[in-house]
Amino acid sequence: MQDFTNGMPAGLITTPWVKSRLSEANGQCVELTRPREGYIAVRNSTDPEGPALLFTAAELAAFLDGAKNGEFDFFTAAPSAAN
Repeated sequence: MQDFTNGMPAGLITTPWVKSRLSEANGQCVELTRPREGYIAVRNSTDPEGPALLFTAAELAAFLDGAKNGEFDFFTAAPSAAN
C-alpha cells in the first residue's frame, strides 16, 4: 500500500483528479482526489507534479463549510486604501 504524506509529489497519486468546471476557462485552480478512503488530496492545477496537501474528510468538510459561510472572503477582497 502506498504511503501518502503531506507535500508528496502530486504526480505520484494515481487516482483521478477533479476540478471545478468554473475553473476551466482560466486554468488557475486547485484539483482534488481521494487517494485512499477518508482522505482528500489537493494540488495546484498549474503545477500537477508539485506538492499535494492531504486532509481528512472532516477537515475538508469544515473548510468547505467555512468557505460557504463567507469566513474566508477577506482573502480575495480588494485591498483597502489603508493597506
